[in-house]
Amino acid sequence: MPTFAVPAFAARRLLAVSGLAVLALAATACGPDSSGGYGGNTPATAAAPAATASAPAAGDSAGVRIVAVKSATLGPIVTDSAGRTLYRFDKDTAKPSASTCTDACAAKWPPLTAQDAVHVTGVDSALVGSVTRPDGTKQVTLNGWPLYRFAGDTAAGQTNGQGVGGTWFASTPEGKKAPGTPGQAPAQTPSQAPSPAPSQGSGYSGGY
Repeated sequence: MPTFAVPAFAARRLLAVSGLAVLALAATACGPDSSGGYGGNTPATAAAPAATASAPAAGDSAGVRIVAVKSATLGPIVTDSAGRTLYRFDKDTAKPSASTCTDACAAKWPPLTAQDAVHVTGVDSALVGSVTRPDGTKQVTLNGWPLYRFAGDTAAGQTNGQGVGGTWFASTPEGKKAPGTPGQAPAQTPSQAPSPAPSQGSGYSGGY
């Protein structure tokens, strides 16, 4: 059988056409699939779920309460919701409200603080306010006077802080100084029956 030689220019054309065909096949294999990705055999990656915000911690729904009661020894005074007597300090000021009891003094006379609204029972809410202490906390005031508890009162109704240092006095519902001498008889509400508390000494001397 006779053989025919292929001209050189024809061989080059054949090689070029073959190369174009290979490129076209490769582009088809790597082109975008129906999901918009490349390489149809690669599964789409699921989107990461959005972060869930943490719910804020629940606050104290009860809040702080000032209660007007009648002490058997001091007459009308105010207490907190647990029946602890609330005091005022002569070295503080009411106009403007300012607290001078800090550090060691505040350890003996813990300030009545509140971050939210203060509730009242038997007290005019218009007399209730607050003052910012040096540490940034809000101290409750009554008729301008900052209010405190006394570390020497270990039970509800005790009034061991009355007259301490000649500068500490239980507060009346009007924010004034309660008259009378210290005593351990519990503060009374109309619904409470008298019940004497054990005797407690104040154990403190000086200005506070």
